[in-house]
Amino acid sequence: MNSSDLQFFMAVFETGGIGKAADRLNTVQSNVTSRIQRLETELGVQLFKRHTRGVELTSAGSKLVPIAEQISNLLGSVKTAVHDDGTPQGKLTIGAMETTTAIRLPGLLSGYAKAFPQVDLALRTGTTAELTREVLEQKLDGAFVCGPTTHPRLRVERIYEEELVLLADSSVTDLSQIVALGEVSILVLRLGCSYRRKLEEILTSKGVSIARTSEFGTFEAIFSCVAAGLGITVVPRSMLPMIAARWALSTHSLPAGVASVETVFIRRASTYVPNALSRFIGHVQEANHLPASDGSFYQVA
Repeated sequence: MNSSDLQFFMAVFETGGIGKAADRLNTVQSNVTSRIQRLETELGVQLFKRHTRGVELTSAGSKLVPIAEQISNLLGSVKTAVHDDGTPQGKLTIGAMETTTAIRLPGLLSGYAKAFPQVDLALRTGTTAELTREVLEQKLDGAFVCGPTTHPRLRVERIYEEELVLLADSSVTDLSQIVALGEVSILVLRLGCSYRRKLEEILTSKGVSIARTSEFGTFEAIFSCVAAGLGITVVPRSMLPMIAARWALSTHSLPAGVASVETVFIRRASTYVPNALSRFIGHVQEANHLPASDGSFYQVA
């Protein structure tokens, strides 16, 4: 077995088919098939179940995925480390939730870009579930997500806490009005949004059922629909000045026990941190007045 065998294995796993894996690897399907068969023979187990729609992992194949990812990370770290002369440079792709991007990141990213102009800094937005998956799949170097995060292959840094508030149209003067209705429509981001899950938990705890869940791609669309009386949503209190400048909404504090959420920065638990990422971590810590660390964060057990 060698690293290229695992590369073929991961390509089949991630694309879901021999043909798609061959396209990704710029080779022919027969080569992919023979490499997978050779790996299965060497390991003495079947890694994929073949069917007309493609392939799917066996239980043995599922066990191999995290090991193959770790090996790939280590090999990537070797290449990066030997070319790292101590100057932050190269591509750095960071992910963040929509709320974090709007409120917390403009100044932070601008300061980092000015301090380290040789770094090609890119930002992607998404839900906590999407961003976590992309960090694990090595599509992102790190991401700001809603905590707590409990994944054994991630390292986590707590950045700050947010207080969530409930938004409704301007006719709602008290939270008890919503509770008294018994059911309500909620306006949220797509599935995987942590604030969405929090709102659902809050309503359930108050005995309020959800009549309808409407998903949107942006907060702007959500706020416009809330203002029109189509439902309610929750956002961090830090967003209120931005919201008040454009929309006439009523704001309602939530019980202290359910209102608090934390934002954390996650990265893969690899043994080597590229200089560009290490300096970014330090920049985030300094901007948020956090104790300096060696950039390794804590690893989730």
